[in-house]
Amino acid sequence: MLIQFDGGSVRSWSPGDAPSLARHANDRAIWRNLKDRFQNPYTLSDAEGFIAHCLSENPESAFAIAVGDEAVGAIGFEHRGDIWRRSVELGYWLAQPYWGRGITTGAVRAVTDWAFRTWSINRVWAGVFAWNPASARVLEKAGFTCEGRLRQSAVKDGELVDELIYAIVRS
Repeated sequence: MLIQFDGGSVRSWSPGDAPSLARHANDRAIWRNLKDRFQNPYTLSDAEGFIAHCLSENPESAFAIAVGDEAVGAIGFEHRGDIWRRSVELGYWLAQPYWGRGITTGAVRAVTDWAFRTWSINRVWAGVFAWNPASARVLEKAGFTCEGRLRQSAVKDGELVDELIYAIVRS
C-alpha cells in the first residue's frame, strides 16, 4: 500500500525500515502517549518483530508514515470484531523532529479514507490521553469529532488519565 499526501506518505512496512523505526520509536515522549504494549526502550529487535508481525497480517492494517524514503512514524487500525465489527480503532505516532508540520494530519486523513474504501466499516475512532492536546487537534483537523471524555479510564506512566474519544463515521 502506498498513499502520498502533502509532506509525506503512508506505505507498507519493509524489513529495511527496522533501524529507522527503532531510532525514532525509542523516545519516551512517544511512549507516554501510546498504549503500554508499545515498548520503552524500543530496540532494533522490537522493530524487527513489529515489522514481521505487520507483514504477516491479512488484511494489512499497520503502516509506516514516511518522509522521503525514511519511516518516521506508524499508523494503523485495530479490528475488534464481534459487535464492533463495523468499527476500527486508529492509532498513530510520529517522530518528534517531524511534529508541527501537518504530516500526522495528512496521514490520518489518508488512512481513514483508505479504510472506508477498503473495508466494510462505518466508523473509525481513536482515543487520546487528555494531556495530549496536539493529538486531539490532529484528529479534529482530519474531520473527527470528540464524542466524549472517559474520566480516569487509563493508567499511563503511573498516573490516572482521562481519555478523549474521537470518531468519524462514513457519510
